Amino acid sequence: MERHPAVAGQFYPGSSTALREMIEGFLSPGVVETPAFGVISPHAGYPYSGAIAGEVFSRVRIPKRILILGPNHHGYGHPAAIFPSGVWHTPLGPVSVDGELVGHLLKKSSRFEPDKISHQFEHSIEVQIPFLQVRRPDLLIVPICVGSMPLEELIEIGEQIGEAIASFPEEILLVASTDMTHYAAGAQARKQDMRAIEKIKNLDPRGLFKIVREEKISMCGVLPVVIMLKAALKLGAKEAVLVHYGNSGDITGDQSQVVGYAGMIVPRPEKD
Repeated sequence: MERHPAVAGQFYPGSSTALREMIEGFLSPGVVETPAFGVISPHAGYPYSGAIAGEVFSRVRIPKRILILGPNHHGYGHPAAIFPSGVWHTPLGPVSVDGELVGHLLKKSSRFEPDKISHQFEHSIEVQIPFLQVRRPDLLIVPICVGSMPLEELIEIGEQIGEAIASFPEEILLVASTDMTHYAAGAQARKQDMRAIEKIKNLDPRGLFKIVREEKISMCGVLPVVIMLKAALKLGAKEAVLVHYGNSGDITGDQSQVVGYAGMIVPRPEKD
């Protein structure tokens, strides 16, 4: 089963040379790499959010196995769609789906459905992969596309992912893909987004879900982030750290209507 790029040449360069050069320009060689349970990374076009994604992926240790949670923008397929097997292609080359970890997750949770349809046109997971390829060429991935579900189902999935990772013999990094407020003035977007970010920093998945719904914050990946936070809590997370917040107007110079981007890390606590 092969998954070919849906947004190469649109969200990021379609040539391998140009793509690698762009990503290397966003990365920060020499910074201290933090062991982490999970990260939050934006998924807009690289000219707008790539620098923030680069900061995040520069600052975490990248293990071989990565579970990537992205929102389902198109509404196709199952709401907890796990890509079951095969290869994802990017301009940098193929990346294998981690069949062993997929099987482990399917045993731990009946919520997941093997489903490639949800992933066919979805960009939120795709745009994360080239950063990971540059940082870790022998990468294995598990892509999970998350559609509309009640809060309690999201919490259950997060618990089950945490249990699955805890019982797996190798380190796994969770990547939750999201942008923040869409199409508000820059100052208003920041005000709204900081309220959501505060819930994330407090490792409060229920509070995050509630504030996004009640205050109508247009955070497209809130559901993947809720799952990631619950899984990280299950694994023993103590905090989440904001690496960088910005918006599209920082690039265009127009703050009248922006999309917000946050890069965050959920570090592994230091052992006593």
